[in-house]
Amino acid sequence: MKSFNWEKEAETQWDQRAAFWNARSKKMWDSGSRKDIVDFIKKHIPEDYDMLDVGCGDGYGSFKLTQAGYKVTGVDISSEMIELAKKNNKNAAAFYQADINQLPFKADTFHGAVGINVLEWTENPVSALNEMKRIVKKDGYLCVGILGPTAGPRENSFPRLYGENAICNTMMPWEFQRIAQEKNLEYIDGFGVYKEGVNEENYSNLSLDLKQALTFMWVFIFRKAGDL
Repeated sequence: MKSFNWEKEAETQWDQRAAFWNARSKKMWDSGSRKDIVDFIKKHIPEDYDMLDVGCGDGYGSFKLTQAGYKVTGVDISSEMIELAKKNNKNAAAFYQADINQLPFKADTFHGAVGINVLEWTENPVSALNEMKRIVKKDGYLCVGILGPTAGPRENSFPRLYGENAICNTMMPWEFQRIAQEKNLEYIDGFGVYKEGVNEENYSNLSLDLKQALTFMWVFIFRKAGDL
């Protein structure tokens, strides 16, 4: 029986999805589920900081970050995505093909790292988070978006229930928050992205975990305060 190589399969599948992603990423960042992320980052992370966009895809999110005043480097496991990112961004940012589990940067290189809906697509999210944390300077920031329970893309992990291989690793926002805090990352802020039909009065008085339970995505900001 052929062994399953998660990273190789992820690279292959995202290469195949590159054109599909490129056709919809601009709308996601401009008016869709990711439209508030850059403003949220600006609220907490000073402009002109060096930022690593992990899982940058076709680079449109990286472009939005450069527009906001950040110095951006983007990485993605898919070579097809990186080619699109270079084509779409010209000299706005630097892009490299890389696996989140083996980032080609020295420790304490960046002031911040961004990973939106990336850790759910790794075989070992804890290992991937450790690598993101490694390349961020002390007192730097991590902005991470985790798909919530109502997110359609989570269906990509469904085959695992039949014992089949899948490159999507189901993880709840509150599970990720616990992992991050156990890694001595200080929770600074977060916000929820909700599907149409969920209004603010539906969740405004709920506890944090119940708010997260209604989300399409929860976006976190953590600070790397140093190991205890």
